[in-house]
Amino acid sequence: MNFLQDSLEGFLAREHRVVIVDITAVKGSAPRDAGAFMLVAPTDIHGTIGGGQLEYEAIENARKLLAEAGGEPVLDIPLGPEIGECCGGRVTLTFTFADEPARAALDARLAEDERRKPQVWVFGAGHVGRALADALTPLPLKVFVVETRETELDQMTSEVHHRLNDKPASVIADIPAGAAVVIVTHDHALDFMIAREALARTDLAYIGMVGSKSKRASFLHTLDEDGIERSVADRLVLPIGGTAVNDKRPEVIAAMTAAELLVAFAAKTQGISSRSGIASVSNDAAGL
Repeated sequence: MNFLQDSLEGFLAREHRVVIVDITAVKGSAPRDAGAFMLVAPTDIHGTIGGGQLEYEAIENARKLLAEAGGEPVLDIPLGPEIGECCGGRVTLTFTFADEPARAALDARLAEDERRKPQVWVFGAGHVGRALADALTPLPLKVFVVETRETELDQMTSEVHHRLNDKPASVIADIPAGAAVVIVTHDHALDFMIAREALARTDLAYIGMVGSKSKRASFLHTLDEDGIERSVADRLVLPIGGTAVNDKRPEVIAAMTAAELLVAFAAKTQGISSRSGIASVSNDAAGL
């Protein structure tokens, strides 16, 4: 469970009088989709349904309900000039007192959300691996880090799942379909070994490796010598993070790679090529 959910649990443990504000329907353009929610207590809030006047009205209504000073169980809000918004859509908000059954239902909902999160498997807990973990932790992803060196793994944030394994390539077989593999170990030979295992699978959303043009050329040459088709090798993103931003700091590589991963997962969901989406991210960044 990641720190965002821990924070939510802490909020519910601390606040005994809470209203759950759910977006239950959306028509047209809106700042958040149906299913987004926030929690409102008398003097605190957790989460967001999109900010702006929409959220202000939601908080005001929730606090009226808490204070038994009026308030409505359902609001239908047009996102237009009437409330100073220009989205143009319409949002239906449902307000539920967070009593014991409602909290149990929320726990079940969060558990299901956690179960459905895409998985990212990061191989390597060095500088780039740690930066990746920090960049990915706030996102709706479940992150695993595999490392051969316990000393490096000990420096990794506790908000990701740690896997100490002296044969990391063997882990590839156990990764669920639809997951992403990011290879950032301290050893090029180990990188290549893990990548070969990952490329042998056709059901992963993303396979990426930290490196350079020369590293890519070296790996492709090795695959060519082994008779592996170039179409297989082309599924490897190397270097991760693209080339649009010429900055090798681990934090920058991690930020750009996080964007690639989100695009790859979205493409997998929509049934389109992730390569075209990743190229789009690089091209957009080049125009910044």
